[in-house]
Order: sequence, then C-alpha cells, then structure tokens
Amino acid sequence: MGSYAGYIVQTIVTLLAVCALAFVILYGARRLGVGRPRGPIELVGMLPLDARRSIYLVKVAGQVIVVGASEAGFTKLGELPAGEIPAEAKVESAPFSDVLARVLGRPADKRPVTNGESQRSLAGREGVSGEDDRA
Repeated sequence: MGSYAGYIVQTIVTLLAVCALAFVILYGARRLGVGRPRGPIELVGMLPLDARRSIYLVKVAGQVIVVGASEAGFTKLGELPAGEIPAEAKVESAPFSDVLARVLGRPADKRPVTNGESQRSLAGREGVSGEDDRA
C-alpha cells in the first residue's frame, strides 16, 4: 500500500472515530438531561420580529420577564406579574381534507375516515373523486 492510500485510510478511520465519539457524548448528554429546563423557569411565549430579532416572555418565580433578543444580545424590556398573562387558548386545526374542500369550493365531507376504508370507497364519496359527477 502506498503512502497516499495510507493517508486516506488513516483519515477515514480518524473521521469515523470522531463521529462515534460525538455520538456517544451527545447520547450520554441527552440521557443525563443536559439542556433541559430545571427549576422555576418557563418560556411562556415568543414573537419573531424578523430573522434575527425576537421578543420572549419568560416566567420566573411568579414574574414574567419580557426579553428582547437580537444579534447584539439579550435585553430586558420589562416585567409583568404572571397573573396578567392570559392563558393560552388551544387552537383546533381543521383536517386537511376540509381545508382542501374549502379551497376547491366543495362541501366538506363530515363522515370520519376509518383505517379499514379502502381507496375505492374513498373515491366513491361525494366530492372526493375529483371527477365531475354531472353527466
């Protein structure tokens, strides 16, 4: 084996060893809980202003701190009592089939689809086949 081939093999073995070491370290850190929030801190909300600027609401020990983040760093913008922040309303999203039917101007099919239902029975549904039913 020439010296050039030896360098290539040595480089590939070193690269594989570094990748394996990185995998073991990251796996171990995840198992230990590194990077997970601990203590009385919670991210309540975030508003991205543009690609590099955002406003965060961080709840810490009964207070909500308004923090601005930009390429220059973090800046405390203000504080609020935690009771002044309204509870987040749960937003229900419509199924994709209903959204598609609304975009296409067809009535939405309200019958739920079961897992055992075949494509043929779906195609026979009113407004789903994609064909014009008027002859």
